[in-house]
Amino acid sequence: MKSKAFFSAVPIAFALVSVCAGRMPAQTPAPEPNLATASSGTSTDLFVMPGSDFDRPGLVPRANLNIGIGHTFGLLKRDPLGDELTVAYTYENAGSHGFFHTSFGSHTETLGVMKNFALPKTKVVTGYTWVQAGLTSFTGYSHVLNRFYDGEALGAAIHFNDRNAIWVQESYNKIPTVPWYTTTGIGYTWSW
Repeated sequence: MKSKAFFSAVPIAFALVSVCAGRMPAQTPAPEPNLATASSGTSTDLFVMPGSDFDRPGLVPRANLNIGIGHTFGLLKRDPLGDELTVAYTYENAGSHGFFHTSFGSHTETLGVMKNFALPKTKVVTGYTWVQAGLTSFTGYSHVLNRFYDGEALGAAIHFNDRNAIWVQESYNKIPTVPWYTTTGIGYTWSW
């Protein structure tokens, strides 16, 4: 009789444990830090990147201040062109005072595609390429001059944690009617 009671109580106990387990949060192992959020799925990045232009010919230093936002799409991770779409605004001083504001400036609004990629033997540093196209407006003249802008960049991101990183990049920039120029930039990005 005791064995019959035991065998009838086992399914009831099993059912009770199953119901309770469904209502209780499952135990999961502690997540490992993921320093490259872009490689695992989606993220949104806000970046601020002050830099320096070296106009060719002549190596004339100019201010280059860039702010923008980008969104990484996990489904584009294997896309060879890029996995992050960006929108950015750049102010560049085109006057004679180098890094100080003058009435001669260029204001550039761009759309871009960034490709984030891992570097071997490190999770703290990742690389990226960034292709941008947009419109540059030159100010300080009798009327605003609008020109097409094209920029290509190669850079590295140094990740402090999932949300904070420092970017270092070198860009090649071309605007019709303006000599090509390169930009060296360092900036901060915050991801969420």
